[in-house]
Amino acid sequence: MNKKDLEAFVPSEMAERAKASGIRKANRDLLSMVFLSIQAGAFIAIGAAFYTSVISDNSIGIGITNLIGGLAFSLGLILVVIAGADLFTGDTLMVMASFSKEISFKQMFKCWFIVFIGNFIGAISISYLIKLSGQDQMWIHQAVSIATKKIHSPASELFFSGILCNMLVCLAIWLCYSAKSVTDKILAIIFPITAFVALGFEHSVANMYLLQFGNFNFIQILENIMIVTIGNIIGGGIFVGTIYWILYLRPGAPKSKSGFEV
Repeated sequence: MNKKDLEAFVPSEMAERAKASGIRKANRDLLSMVFLSIQAGAFIAIGAAFYTSVISDNSIGIGITNLIGGLAFSLGLILVVIAGADLFTGDTLMVMASFSKEISFKQMFKCWFIVFIGNFIGAISISYLIKLSGQDQMWIHQAVSIATKKIHSPASELFFSGILCNMLVCLAIWLCYSAKSVTDKILAIIFPITAFVALGFEHSVANMYLLQFGNFNFIQILENIMIVTIGNIIGGGIFVGTIYWILYLRPGAPKSKSGFEV
């Protein structure tokens, strides 16, 4: 095997790959966009269910429990990236294609809207399937406790937690653009996702699933998800997507010819 085949893509190449991904997503046909987004919502819900099950016994200590829970939740994004699906929070990186004028902001917002709705359908579908299967009985109290805490958190905390969450989620996806193998992508995902979960940050699509466990009305759920979503857009779209666009894709940005960048 050629040594070059084992080297990761450098950040300027990662930026080009991220831009190309945004172009591809914006130009998908409607049917593909809908089903890929439903898949992503389902995958994140499965990761969240795995997380809830794992942390239901915290006898080993809250720190270690959160660490293991974060590792379990990583399954969700691993499925999204490796199996192929369209996740709203990751799609905030599409700003890189929009700023490069490869797609219009109208195309981007349309894609975001469709994917957001599809993610919601996928997430709540898994929540109902789990309830019907009876498998939630082992950890239902933990799920209700998590959901209740989310519902009653102040709006400012949800907002800033949403920013921090999607910074880490989009950094995980950004790191995947450096990868040349499935193993590379899995390793790129695990640490940022474990960190956001262990730190208790807020992810809009995960909340779509988790808030189904609890006696909350539609307005309460909608308010929580909308606040977190705005934070997620800023965290991924500005603090990751926009910054890396400025660094590597803006007109006049320096281009790496070869080797590693620092």
